[in-house]
Amino acid sequence: MTLAANYFESLTKGRTKKRVGRGIASGKGKTSGRGQKGQKSRTGVAIKGFEGGQMPIHRRLPKRGFVNVFRVEYQEINLSSIQSWVDSKKVKADTKITKELLVQLNVIKNINVPVKILAQGKITSALKIEADKASKAAVEAFQKAKGEIILPKDDNLAKPKSTNAKAAKQDKAKK
Repeated sequence: MTLAANYFESLTKGRTKKRVGRGIASGKGKTSGRGQKGQKSRTGVAIKGFEGGQMPIHRRLPKRGFVNVFRVEYQEINLSSIQSWVDSKKVKADTKITKELLVQLNVIKNINVPVKILAQGKITSALKIEADKASKAAVEAFQKAKGEIILPKDDNLAKPKSTNAKAAKQDKAKK
């Protein structure tokens, strides 16, 4: 066997491919199982979704809605679940809760997906927690409990809102 034949045999896990176009006795001779004439008997033909000239289904069905490609999905954590960790002694009241700790507690699945703190439930412990985003009510609840939510600084706030030079000058003049 040649090197190419050995390689192909290893791909097909021991079974050799049916060789087409090798005479009548092979069972796939002459037209190689492609039938007589026509588009599908030729090489280089890809007619996926072609319905014989009829309007294809992917063009008949209406397109609905809008998909925002810039959408950010957050892993959400409620205040009640944070308080339950403290009550069940999974987390000490003086520790700083980070994404790494949340992964160890199996609260979040992926450290690279942003975390958002939501205000459902009550919090009584003074905790420090790092998150990517938090609702206003959650921040207020943490402040009432003498705790703190540490959020990253938003770089978009430092940039001017308009790229137009004239509008940028007007913005500066207003300040």
